[in-house]
Order: sequence, then C-alpha cells, then structure tokens
Amino acid sequence: MSNHYLVTGALGCIGAWVVRHLVHRGDTPIVFDLGTDARRIRDLLDDDEFERVQFVHGDITDLDATRRAVEASKAKAIVHLAGLQVPFCRQDPALGARVNVLGTIHMFEAALAAGVQRICYASSAAVFGPGEDDDVAPDETAACEPVTHYGVYKRANEGTARVYWLDKKLPSVGLRPLTVYGVGRDRGMTSGPTTAMKAAVLGKPFQIGFTGSTDFNYVADTAAMFVACADAAPANGPDGAFVYNLHGDTVDTAAIVAAIERAHPDAKGLITAAGPHLPIPPQLDGRAIHAAYPGLPHTALDAGIRATVRRFVELRDAGRLDVSDLPTN
Repeated sequence: MSNHYLVTGALGCIGAWVVRHLVHRGDTPIVFDLGTDARRIRDLLDDDEFERVQFVHGDITDLDATRRAVEASKAKAIVHLAGLQVPFCRQDPALGARVNVLGTIHMFEAALAAGVQRICYASSAAVFGPGEDDDVAPDETAACEPVTHYGVYKRANEGTARVYWLDKKLPSVGLRPLTVYGVGRDRGMTSGPTTAMKAAVLGKPFQIGFTGSTDFNYVADTAAMFVACADAAPANGPDGAFVYNLHGDTVDTAAIVAAIERAHPDAKGLITAAGPHLPIPPQLDGRAIHAAYPGLPHTALDAGIRATVRRFVELRDAGRLDVSDLPTN
C-alpha cells in the first residue's frame, strides 16, 4: 500500500533525497514548494520515477495555502525541510524568520487541522554555538547558544514543536544534521566539500571555504533518517516532541580533500581548503537517535564520496551536471 507524504523543501538537497527514498520504496511524495526548479530531484530519479512525484505550488508563509495543500495531500506524515540557509538568513533576517519560523508554525497548524499523524522537521547543528572544548561532542542536553540567525530560528522551531506536543499532542521529531554532503548539496555554509567533488570531476580547481574538523553526514543516510522518524514513534518510548543530533564521520577538511583525490585521482592538486573553522561544534553526540530508531543507515565517508563522485561523472557525461555553484572565473 502506498502512503502519501507531504515534503516541504523537496527542491533542496535533503528534500530531493527524501523524495527519492519515498519513491524507491513505493510511497507517494507530494512536494509543496514555492519554487519550480526540480533539477535536484531529476538528478536522482529516472523519468518513470519522476512521474510518480506530485507537485503543489505554494508558499509556507501563507497559512491558508499551507492548510489547503496539507488537507488535499491526504498525507500520513509531513517531512518539513523548507528553510533559508545561513547566508540568506544573514542577508535578510526578516525574510529568514518568515520562512523558517512562521513557515514552521504554519506547517504545524496545517498538520493539526488535517489530522496528520506526525511531523519530522529539519533543525540543525547550528543551534549550538562554538564549543569551548572541541573534544567534547554535545548531546541533546547540551546548552544551545547559536551565533547565527539561522541557528536561532532552528532553536525556536524546536520550542514550537515542544509546545504543539504539550498543548495539542501533535507528535514530532526534529533532526540536527551538521555538514551534509552528496549530490544536490550546492547551497549553504557547509556546501563547499560537495562543490569540491563536482569541481574534481570537471577538472577545475576549487577551494573549500573553511578548515578544521566537522561532522560529515551522507545525504542518503540523512534522508532515510527523516523518513524513519516521520514513520513511527521512537522504539524506546511513547510519542512526544523529540530532537536528535545526527553524527556521521568527523574528519578534517584536509582528509576530505584526500578522500576526493582517492575517489577521482585525476583531481590531485586541484582541491584545497582555507578559511576559518565553522562556528559550531566539530562533532555531535548522535547516540540517542540510534537508540530510538535502531537500524538506521551509516555510509562510511569514503563510500559516500565515491558514490557522489560517480553520480557527478554520470551527470557530466550526460550533459546534465549543474555548475551554478562553481566559480565562473
């Protein structure tokens, strides 16, 4: 039996992979988005698979439009990923708040009205500020002192979800990924490593704009986690409003450069890294989600980079590789 899932932000990287995950297991994703550029989804699906995706054009800052879309979708659950990234929130904080905070409130309101079973939404490691000790990976009980508007908005959404559970008993799960990489990751503060992989297959030099260690999450794994949390309550307890850190592989950017060169030896010497460390902890304690949802996938870093490079090569050879995130000079 095919279930319907409403997916916001599905034209972005994680959202495109959520759509892929749902289609591949036989479910029906309903994409609710203001944009119309479905290239990231097309990069992951063949023509027949793409035909199974339903698109509804709308704006989550419009409560009535959001309610209509959720009601019409007959969705079992919502995967809510729509949001403006760090640079866009910095440039226009008011718009960032309307999309990231008000849009999330609208999604919860619409879910209540339509009787949706559960929301899984994207929070972020940006809810944490720079740690005093990089060797300590914060867990979900650690203090949150974000240093970006984006991080503040994500923390507000976690509070919103908690209040909707306390007041209305609407179950939710928020996930906090750190540096997501993979096909489709071409925007945001931590998109540089994926753009470097794309540059490598094109034989172009590229400099990742930050240094130091960070927690790398392969996007296929991240998408699978969002779907798993949208599907069911935690295995170790009843429903509620939960927030989980995601942990992947914590490595220095120099190790990422080396892994790209292993995956595509022709790129040796083309990829570099320079710039400050990221203003968030270099790694997160991600044990809680695996206790709550046993059996979640983990793709080793080298394998994830090889898969990403391989797909970029396929898209390049088909003349379909988007290069809008690469420097023009």
